[in-house]
Amino acid sequence: MADLQETLERILPRVEKPARYWGGEWNEVKKDWNEIPVRMVLAFPDIYEVGMSHLGSKILYHVVNARPDALLERVYAPWVDMERELRAAGLPLFSLETKTPLARFDLVGFTLQYELTYTNILNILDLGGIPLKAADRQEGDPFVLAGGPCAFNPEPLAPFLDFVVLGEGEEVLGEILDLFRDWKEQGGTRREFLEAVAAVPGVYVPAFYDVKYHPDGSVAVVEPNRPGVAERVKKRVVHDLNRASFPESPVVPFLDVVHDRAMLELFRGCARGCRFCQAGMIYRPVREKDQETLLRQAEKLLKSTGYGEISLASLSSLDYSHIAELIDALVDQYGSQGIRVSLPSLRADSFAVEQARKIHEVRRSSITFAPEAGTQRLRDVINKNVTEPELLAAVQAAAEAGWNAFKLYFMIGLPTETDEDVLGIAELARKVANLKPKEGRITRVTVSTSNFVPKPHTPFQWEGQVKREELRRRQLLLHDRLKGRRLEHRWHEPEQSFLEAVFSKGDRRVADALERAWRLGCRLDGWSEEFRFDVWEQAFRETGIDPAFYANREIPEDEVLPWDHLDPGVSKEFLRAERARARRGERTPDCSRERCSACGVCPALDIPIRRRGEAR
Repeated sequence: MADLQETLERILPRVEKPARYWGGEWNEVKKDWNEIPVRMVLAFPDIYEVGMSHLGSKILYHVVNARPDALLERVYAPWVDMERELRAAGLPLFSLETKTPLARFDLVGFTLQYELTYTNILNILDLGGIPLKAADRQEGDPFVLAGGPCAFNPEPLAPFLDFVVLGEGEEVLGEILDLFRDWKEQGGTRREFLEAVAAVPGVYVPAFYDVKYHPDGSVAVVEPNRPGVAERVKKRVVHDLNRASFPESPVVPFLDVVHDRAMLELFRGCARGCRFCQAGMIYRPVREKDQETLLRQAEKLLKSTGYGEISLASLSSLDYSHIAELIDALVDQYGSQGIRVSLPSLRADSFAVEQARKIHEVRRSSITFAPEAGTQRLRDVINKNVTEPELLAAVQAAAEAGWNAFKLYFMIGLPTETDEDVLGIAELARKVANLKPKEGRITRVTVSTSNFVPKPHTPFQWEGQVKREELRRRQLLLHDRLKGRRLEHRWHEPEQSFLEAVFSKGDRRVADALERAWRLGCRLDGWSEEFRFDVWEQAFRETGIDPAFYANREIPEDEVLPWDHLDPGVSKEFLRAERARARRGERTPDCSRERCSACGVCPALDIPIRRRGEAR
């Protein structure tokens, strides 16, 4: 340890932002290794500034460290300069809290938030001195597990993971740690622990399943290769968020991070039913916290962190049943202290603007809306229940309330999209820019266009992504029409979106290309300055993988999907029906406010069907 500390003191002055690697932040939990039997490190496969902004990691850090028999430390993907220094000095990647090499931990847990972090996972394992592949790990090596949204199709990572947690980690992690503690005390074998953890509901052990393929390359079957293993692994969810453990003293970073503020989670799930949105499907059903719980947690968060801002976090925070009353209570209680309340996203309606106005009395920054598509026809296809008049009225109200800069988010390449839909984005943006509010003025409208990526467990999971060349043509078509004094256009590169689609819809065979790309030098692929698509193309060629087979191919609805053995609770029949409604341009209402849409998740998870705000 002393040698590592001395070497760090020598090399950290040579890297950008040394605080990324030092630890010691306010509210950090540092336990005595000699007193704790179960030792786990949470690995976020992106840089510190991104990982420290992730609410799920804060929750797990609190849940594990609240136990007297376990510890959880943190590690993040090093930037290229730190990796270079570590390799040159022969140092292993280490945890922030105690500077312990990763290979000394019992469990290494990854959160899978984004497909373009997958090479970072391999890099962290290698830098930590852990064998890449689960099959190569010996007795005494850490168990490597993963969870998060991308865990609902972890197949491209299957050879590298010992087991996967489906659903909300705090609901199942305690059971895993209990099991591990008992197994460790009894001196069991690695295989015995995997067999035991595979019996925990919500846990998937990839090695216990075999995948067979048809001659055309499609999946024929995914089946257990031993008795006692579930044919389908069902996700775990927290039933009552009021009783769930929540981090009221989160670690406060030393440097600016993406979301550097206290985060108050209002609810989980979303029932708006946008057909492109994976989060809206896999995090169902909606479960809200009581306002009393939220106000109590807000008070403790602010006292323990010293933050001057509290963010109301959820997939669609303005859908919280008592959002107006909650905002009023927070502003009344903390506004005089200079503490701001913020919303991460806004609906395109006047109610949203009114709530935003309440919490931005002093400073008016830019305000963001996400129409997603440029025409009403396409918004109906994707079930984005917002109309052009609603959007224009919201912008008008926001401009008159003092905002003058607006951001509009859209997707290019959505199913059934035509050039008319693409040009509709420019037309809608121009209408926004040309609005004449009674008070104030609109100075800038920024249009941001991402490329549609089909996601597992959504109604569009069978769709193929539009080819890269066509995505670029559509982006440029739009760009040429977004010329104007108050208009600005930003877009995502099709190559990164293509790779995201490959790993979003990939099976286990894609793992070979992933490993080869990493060995050729790919990492930090989500950062445009580090993304090297030519190297990825080389990796696919050398491993004989056709990436277009995964990204661009439309999948027949009766074909076995690589993720069919993983169950988010939403039925495949519902997803098929939603896809058919999309093609007919039919909308599906928000089931938390209107009628049940029969997605199947409530009965599958034994959760009573309720409307928003109904008592338990």
